[in-house]
Amino acid sequence: MDPDKSSFTILGAGRSGIAAAALLKKKGFKVFLSEEYPEEKLKYFRKDILTDEKIEFETDGHSEKIFENDVFIVSPGISPESEVIKKAAALGKKIYSEIEIAFRFCKCPVIAITGTNGKTTTAVLTGEVFKNAGYDTKVCGNVGVAFSEIVNELSKDSIAVLEVSSFQLEYTEKFRPAVSVILNITPDHLDWHKNFNNYLNAKGRIRENQKQSDLSVINFDDKTLMDDLKNTDAVKAFFSVKEDLRDSEINKGCIGINGEVIYFDKNKNVNEVIMKTSEINIRGNHNLYNSLAAVISARAFDIKKEIIRDTLISFKGVEHRIEFVRELNGAKYYNDSKATNIDSMLVALETFDKNVILILGGREKGNDYSAADKLITEKVKLVIAIGETGKKITDHFSGKVKCESAQTMEDAVRISFENAAAGDNVLLSPACKSFDMFDSYEHRGAEFKKFVNKL
Repeated sequence: MDPDKSSFTILGAGRSGIAAAALLKKKGFKVFLSEEYPEEKLKYFRKDILTDEKIEFETDGHSEKIFENDVFIVSPGISPESEVIKKAAALGKKIYSEIEIAFRFCKCPVIAITGTNGKTTTAVLTGEVFKNAGYDTKVCGNVGVAFSEIVNELSKDSIAVLEVSSFQLEYTEKFRPAVSVILNITPDHLDWHKNFNNYLNAKGRIRENQKQSDLSVINFDDKTLMDDLKNTDAVKAFFSVKEDLRDSEINKGCIGINGEVIYFDKNKNVNEVIMKTSEINIRGNHNLYNSLAAVISARAFDIKKEIIRDTLISFKGVEHRIEFVRELNGAKYYNDSKATNIDSMLVALETFDKNVILILGGREKGNDYSAADKLITEKVKLVIAIGETGKKITDHFSGKVKCESAQTMEDAVRISFENAAAGDNVLLSPACKSFDMFDSYEHRGAEFKKFVNKL
């Protein structure tokens, strides 16, 4: 990118937008930032950064000035169907995501992780393995810190572990991670992508620029992913908890079977037991999958199995994902606020044997709660419905399981406490977005923990 030939409009004054604006301005580019909402409605608005960097900006609506620049960098929250994006495309403007721009300035290898569920846990876990191996490691992207915020801190010897969403991948062009990881794929964000095929194609963009020197890590047990192995020249590695891949034509991978985590690379005559699956600290079959993916990424950089094992033994998971909060009167309370879709909630339920009090609900578009009927009937003793979709939830599950409604999170926690007995598990796993009652899933989880800790 030539500062004399490119100018940038940043749409969205969230963390990634402001970080991209600051990065480009420091690199000598002409930058204009535009935000649809007024300042007082923005959760993250660093006006000080914009002022210090002398970045021109506007809030409370997009003026025609946004079309004066060559390239648009769009917030993940802006739909491709929005009028402003349609007009920019019609005018022939380049449209990129923030990760595409930051990647252009990145000096070090990138490990990029995507999937419908498990991205954050896998990214943080992978980052911990690399940190424990002595690498200068930055975990960023869709997990708290924008790629653009830290890219200038990276040297050629660093490692960037990047959690990436389908929104971010949709607007990439040259993005090329050294290691790409696709954990799983189920229908999600279809209001944004319009259909499942578009969503699948967006996820697949994580590997479309990879070369033969790169690595593509894929969940063997996910049939949709296995039917969509096109579009990359990278070496492929697979992980599975169902099949012994060593007995197949697959040359590289990691399996979690017969109580062991085993990494193999037939080309290097490697076949090594990393650890027992029971030693992995984070619970649940889904976290076994996440761990296998992290093992492959680490072994791609020749990190010793002892370091991998020690990290998996000590790693406690991430906040808001089946996070243990406290035990009270023999009942345990778990915060799974990050479960913003049905599949993620089902993954959480599968980690418990029975006696679950489930706090469920929020804002959703077209959730099919019948997909949860079997597990909820088997494991849940009480559903506490919250948020905009509360009535839909109680209408669906009444007759299958005891249901109650709560108007606030404090009310939901109170009802759970009144109904919890020793041995029960109170689980906030909403299967919905948080924006009806909270700023974000983090805010929702924090409120749950606050009221649980007040009991």
